[in-house]
Amino acid sequence: MRRIHPDAEDEPDLVAAYAYPQADWLRLNMVASTDGAAWLKGRSGGLSSRADKLVFGLLRGLSDVVLAGAATVRTEGYRPTRRRESWRGLRDGRPDAPPIAVITRRLDLDLGGPLFTDSQPYARTIVLTTEAAPKDRRDEAARNADVIIAGDERVDMALAVSELRDRGLGRILCEGGPRLNAQLAAAGLVDELALTVSPLLVGGDAARILNGAASQAPLALAHVLEEDGFLFCRYVRDARDEPSA
Repeated sequence: MRRIHPDAEDEPDLVAAYAYPQADWLRLNMVASTDGAAWLKGRSGGLSSRADKLVFGLLRGLSDVVLAGAATVRTEGYRPTRRRESWRGLRDGRPDAPPIAVITRRLDLDLGGPLFTDSQPYARTIVLTTEAAPKDRRDEAARNADVIIAGDERVDMALAVSELRDRGLGRILCEGGPRLNAQLAAAGLVDELALTVSPLLVGGDAARILNGAASQAPLALAHVLEEDGFLFCRYVRDARDEPSA
């Protein structure tokens, strides 16, 4: 892998390149085709590469918690995170792996699946749901996960993020999907986008990486890495757009 912006360097330090700039920071990590598709045949894996998987794993290792929407968890077959040898040193003073936190309005998840039954105590799955979710589903989820009520009929994104940060999980890595990304952006909660651009044209009806309410958040391009035609772009919130004190 090489860096091609803002300067050129072969084999850059990826940990330094993707270090969180502050303790409370919400990063979106997505992959898209060159024409903007967020998936191929319904899943993001078809757009990925060896280097993309490397960055994907590193971003998980740097995070305090991995956030995903229920549809993404179901489609991508999410499982609990596990300690990785490559994370040695990345998680000093923190649990061996970050927990998965799932945004779900109705708890329409496989509560008997590995994401709930196989998580370790240090990375116990978190569920962010609503008062409207059926009580029996909430009770069942609570057997193997930490259940947080973050809204009445819909999950309040600002409240959900605040609840995670109150638990010391400030460095949030959101892996989508596009609807959740759009909701977070509309709420003004996105600090960064880590975007892998796959050298592939897809067409069809695949969603963009944000699929939902319109929003506008100016970003600054922090770096571009490249390997085998894949571009790894890091965009951060443009400080010039923030209100002055």
